[in-house]
Amino acid sequence: MAYSDHPRPQIERARWLSLDGAWQFAYDDDARWTGPADASFDRTITVPYAPEAPRSGIHDEGFHPVVWYRRTLELPADLAPDAAHDAILHFGAIDYKSDVWINGQHAASHIGGHTPVRVRLAPFMTGGSLDIVVRAEDDPLDMMKPRGKQDWLAAPHGIWYPRTTGIWQTVFVEQVGRSHIERLQWTPDFAKFEIRLDTRIAAPDGHRLRVRLWLGGRVLVEDEYGLKGRDTSRVIALPDPGIDDARADFVWSPEHPQLIDAELFLVDANGDVVDEVKSYTALRAVSTANGRFIMNGRSYFLRLVLDQGYWREGVMTASDEELRRDVELTKALGFNGVRKHQKIENPRFLYWADVLGLLVWEEMPSAYGYSNESVTRLTAEWQEAIERDYSHPSIVAWVPFNESWGIPELPHSPVQRSYQQALYHLTKTLDPTRPVSGNDGWEQIATDIFAVHDYHHSGAILHERYGSAPAFKDTLTTFRSAGRALAIDGHPFAGQPVMLTEFGGIAYFMGTEAGWGYSTAQDAEDFVERYADVLSGVTDSELLAGYCYTQLTDTYQEQNGVLTMDRKPKADIEAIRAANLGVAIERLPQHPLGYNARWLKTQAERGN
Repeated sequence: MAYSDHPRPQIERARWLSLDGAWQFAYDDDARWTGPADASFDRTITVPYAPEAPRSGIHDEGFHPVVWYRRTLELPADLAPDAAHDAILHFGAIDYKSDVWINGQHAASHIGGHTPVRVRLAPFMTGGSLDIVVRAEDDPLDMMKPRGKQDWLAAPHGIWYPRTTGIWQTVFVEQVGRSHIERLQWTPDFAKFEIRLDTRIAAPDGHRLRVRLWLGGRVLVEDEYGLKGRDTSRVIALPDPGIDDARADFVWSPEHPQLIDAELFLVDANGDVVDEVKSYTALRAVSTANGRFIMNGRSYFLRLVLDQGYWREGVMTASDEELRRDVELTKALGFNGVRKHQKIENPRFLYWADVLGLLVWEEMPSAYGYSNESVTRLTAEWQEAIERDYSHPSIVAWVPFNESWGIPELPHSPVQRSYQQALYHLTKTLDPTRPVSGNDGWEQIATDIFAVHDYHHSGAILHERYGSAPAFKDTLTTFRSAGRALAIDGHPFAGQPVMLTEFGGIAYFMGTEAGWGYSTAQDAEDFVERYADVLSGVTDSELLAGYCYTQLTDTYQEQNGVLTMDRKPKADIEAIRAANLGVAIERLPQHPLGYNARWLKTQAERGN
């Protein structure tokens, strides 16, 4: 297949230009400047890397609460706004509060460090000249904002890492029609063999939307319908072959990551195409039932790994090649998914997860204090994250809270309990099609998945605690994860799927860097033995519906990865894969990324 290189492949237009690269840059530590005329740019930064990252060319991890950027360029004629076209400037993410000026005029403000910023350019341009100025404010000591693993101390400590200030995801500009598709969402209905398309259109009444769906180069559906108002919902029936064996060719899973390509054409009253978008979706369903995670109508055991999403040279920013390589390595190690921990990851990672077949739990970066302000900030940004990533088939669960971070008095505070319940129900309202892990790890109230964090180093003890339903009944009353109860009084375990969503954390120090782990291996052989032991306590369980091992890579001082921070395996990949699958090495599936025979046959027939 032809892979997309677009920063946002789910709503891709042909005419776009990356603005990554050299930008003017300045620190404004005292927040003295109020606009572009005040700013004095004294250095150059490589966007999209934050100034804390070595690849930025600055590599300054100090406290700098306000930063400024500037980029001046001449847009090509096929990108600049004109009578028939607008242009949109996209920032993948700017941490935390941002203001954007275009050609000296204030054009946009945004709050939230993990979600996109978009700016229409036509109101501020008369030709192709484009002068962009960005101010980003990111108080390193503010505990009331969603900040994830970004440390508030001068140097990383414990489980927290270097900060990320300002622009940290791709910047690009694209040309759109003056009438254009603003957003789209795909919702598959596996049981009915249908896909719902929800669109928001910036256009007057009288336009029509033409939709074409493809499967492996074959047209599945062509549909066209009139639009009235900006929001439209349309259910598209797929040609249903009926029998499950034939239906399987349409279905997306880690073993068979079949995508359905889409083309959307916005047509005006004269019959002219005024906007054209490429996208994709997939036929995939997830739910929970009878203590199990269900995918595509069948019980499916989750083998996840905790993925912090940090890189030595880029901090929270990676190249596209690095993002793809992480997906491939995760699958090669025998995992079928990741829990992206305390980070809303670059859409390119989700694209590769969609294309290559990797499940993703998306988790909201936490605030670390509770206040009305923290509630407002986190709730608003979480809604933006769900909207951005709703259509990715790889995402199979949402995680609004982790370990009561930001709601520390959850057991005793009715207000904080209401907040946790409200965010669970808000998430289910915005997306009723995916399970929600309401407070991953402990102190469960409202949740679809009963997620437990337990770092005991013995597989036998883990099996004793989670090997069966009777064993878990005892664990519920006797075990305290980091001193915290697994469920809160008045909200007992209600038969949800039980998953061990943090465990392991075995450290093996391959270099000279100082660090720590939850237990320590002496060499590669010892690492494999310890790994196989803790995994056996989980994979042999009659109760557990899945697990999430801590963690994929070493991350700064946290040296408990299966891979080093430079993505080098700490032990034989086949041995790790065998432990994850609970089989002997000689019985491993033939394909290293876990694809089934049907998918391999399909790919061979397509010449891929």
